[in-house]
Amino acid sequence: MRKNILILGLVFFLTVGAYAYDDGDFQVWNIENQEFNLTKKSKLALEEEFRWGDNAHDFYYHHYDIGFIYDLNKYLNIGAGYRQVYEKKSGKFKEENEPYIMATLFAELAGWKFDSRNRLEYRHFDYQGDLWRYRNKLAARFPWKFTKLEIQPFLADEIFFNLNGLDLNQNRFFSGLGFSLFKNIKGEIYYMLQSIKSSGACIWSDANVLGTKLKVSF
Repeated sequence: MRKNILILGLVFFLTVGAYAYDDGDFQVWNIENQEFNLTKKSKLALEEEFRWGDNAHDFYYHHYDIGFIYDLNKYLNIGAGYRQVYEKKSGKFKEENEPYIMATLFAELAGWKFDSRNRLEYRHFDYQGDLWRYRNKLAARFPWKFTKLEIQPFLADEIFFNLNGLDLNQNRFFSGLGFSLFKNIKGEIYYMLQSIKSSGACIWSDANVLGTKLKVSF
């Protein structure tokens, strides 16, 4: 009996330890993005993101990203970049180096605008084994804009596959509004439901995220 209790306690400890915050945690994410047009078909993109968890009280994540994007035509662009990630684990910020390649498909139907971003990442760590990850984000923008700010609703869903084990381990569902502050300054505010599967067990944990994004084009 004691052995069974000990095993159950160990399983519970490992399961709880797999999550940084409680299931259903409220978080705040903020992205700041700058784009520089190099030619009519190419641009350089810089991005910085900050995340707060534990009911938005604990700053636990930030990254710096630099990427190059080239428009092959109006239906497809390709790109490559590098992301430097700092994420708090066990109370300390740990580093991840993440080069990536991507391709985005575009389509329009009856005023609706769709895009599907495909991204392949190589995730290098100093504290654990390296990983390959594939991400796909499918977005749909409504055919309506409101007020002088050109407020436009959108929906999106992003899936994450760990290619080392062909494992779907994360999903993000977005519902939000895009808007234009000025000709070269655009923003977004959105709600995101993030679902993450714990490593080694089919247990999912959710986070409710209030996100904002500001993009400046030059």
